[in-house]
Amino acid sequence: MSKIDSLIEKINGGDHPLFKELYGTDASILKEQSDRYAALLNSFKDTFGQDDVELFSSPGRTEIGGNHTDHNYGRVLAGAVDLDNIAVAAKNGTDIIRIKSEGYPQFEVDLSDLGIDETQFYTSGSIVKGISARLKEKGFQIGGFDACIEGRVPKGSGLSSSASFEVLIGAIISHLFNEGKLDPVENAIIGQWAENNYFGKPCGLMDQTACSVGGLITIDFEDPSKPIVKALDFDFVATNYALVITDVGGGHDDPASQAEYASLPTEMKAVAKELGAEVLRQVTWEEIVEKIPEIRKKTGDRAILRSYHFQGDNQRVVEQVNALENNDFEAFLKMVVESGYSSYMYNQNIFDITHKDEQVVSLGLALSEMVLKGKGAWRVHGGGFGGTIQAFVPQDLIDKYVATLEHVFGKGSCHKLFIRAKGSIKVEL
Repeated sequence: MSKIDSLIEKINGGDHPLFKELYGTDASILKEQSDRYAALLNSFKDTFGQDDVELFSSPGRTEIGGNHTDHNYGRVLAGAVDLDNIAVAAKNGTDIIRIKSEGYPQFEVDLSDLGIDETQFYTSGSIVKGISARLKEKGFQIGGFDACIEGRVPKGSGLSSSASFEVLIGAIISHLFNEGKLDPVENAIIGQWAENNYFGKPCGLMDQTACSVGGLITIDFEDPSKPIVKALDFDFVATNYALVITDVGGGHDDPASQAEYASLPTEMKAVAKELGAEVLRQVTWEEIVEKIPEIRKKTGDRAILRSYHFQGDNQRVVEQVNALENNDFEAFLKMVVESGYSSYMYNQNIFDITHKDEQVVSLGLALSEMVLKGKGAWRVHGGGFGGTIQAFVPQDLIDKYVATLEHVFGKGSCHKLFIRAKGSIKVEL
């Protein structure tokens, strides 16, 4: 029996303990995932003609606490979710990496040239090249491989499809060439480095860390080169609440909108600079208040309001972690709502003033409050200005909540998720 046929047999229609860890216990979902893996395995065989393959899975992530805190060295609370990217991969004995992602053209990366190429910014190939270059710099082995990838982490969903892809590539290289020795946090740091330097996009480290480590985690970025990651032992399933992410659409890639997004970390850091610091984590709110008359002349008022949001949400993460560790879910939900209000009023990343008539996040939050007030929690999810919102919905309101939101944003816009314990892994069957 071929290895591919053997793997399909071991998956056993989804009735495998690891599959239940990754995707839950719903028989229909497990069967769907089994068919998904089988199709990707057969696609790999048809595309590359190899059989000595390995399976990999890398989750998306949801930001639960700490909105726009990571880029100013703050704290976050995040969780890996059951929507994932999966890969079938095998060494090919060359210096060429060949990747076919479902729905995208196949591409290649030549490992004999690992220099930065700005003409390749914003491409998947640049990410793969950057990760390979950084791993080689750090003394890891790299080599050519073939891979077929299929993604269920929607682009633009706020669930971090790019970070999931990055740590998936890191896991593949780790297991194919380094006996799985790449630490999950180092995998995340390398993915971020590649995105910053080879892909051409500045980003924090929360997304990659949550995808790579898995489970429910809190991360402290006070020293961003050595983030402190702590796993939380909390069973969300037992709360009888569902985590629902809704894709409300919106968001723009025009220069004005990109500048508005970039203004968030820039304005926060501008306030810190007026106090002789690099980032807001290095100053206190009391220090800012004392100097507001002078600071606002240099930065404007919005920067100070965003600093107030940072200080509040950064501390709120500590309090959310304490609430979960003490099994006080009601207190946790209250703080989720507080975080959402702070993002709306002070951080001001809910709608893009350049396209002020399009306020999809505001509308989604209003509808969420209408259904959930006093019974759940809701907030902007991720970067803002469009994209997604997050809600914790009691099971008896799930149908009403989904029907209300999908009535406005379209069928399939709501994703009911759970926090998965595994990060970016080789799927050992």
